Amino acid sequence: MATPMSLKPPTSPSCGSVLMQCSSRPRNCQWSEPMYSAERPARWYLIQTKPRQEARAEEHLQRQQFECYRPLRSGERKRNGLALTEEELFPGYLFIRMDQVNDNWYPIRSTRGVARIVTFGGHPAPVRDELIEQIRQRLAAPAPRMVFTQGEPVRIKAGGFCDVEAIFLATDGTERAVILLNMLQRQQKVVLPINSLTRMEARA
Repeated sequence: MATPMSLKPPTSPSCGSVLMQCSSRPRNCQWSEPMYSAERPARWYLIQTKPRQEARAEEHLQRQQFECYRPLRSGERKRNGLALTEEELFPGYLFIRMDQVNDNWYPIRSTRGVARIVTFGGHPAPVRDELIEQIRQRLAAPAPRMVFTQGEPVRIKAGGFCDVEAIFLATDGTERAVILLNMLQRQQKVVLPINSLTRMEARA
């Protein structure tokens, strides 16, 4: 019997590959009887969803009274202005809490949006409660934010102006900053995500 898997919440968008490491090469779900444990019947397990159907799978599992956890993180997307978005922390996966003794596992395979349950040796592989709590705490923690002063030289570290130097002018809300750029022999004000700026001396 394999030991419970250990995940480390990734910091990059390509986190599906990290999850795949938990089960080496996840086999097609055998839908075998789960591993029973009288001492701890309710555990978290990992569900693989169909492409871009995480929310759909979560909705239909919850309709069946299953407890689900789909970690989301805040992001920013520029489309007709800057908008805050929520992104999947683990694209293609979600967690489900199952009672190994009393819950019926078999309807899961026909649930809309669900591809399979990740297994080890033909058995659903439990995820430690501590890991779920670590993910919750990480997502709840405020993102570290660098504080700039008006007139301070900064360097842009991401996006189309990457590695361009500028002058910090002010914040615009909580997520954006107004900077002054030298463009086409003239100075122009530009609004960028504040986390795309760094101090001049802070080079990678």
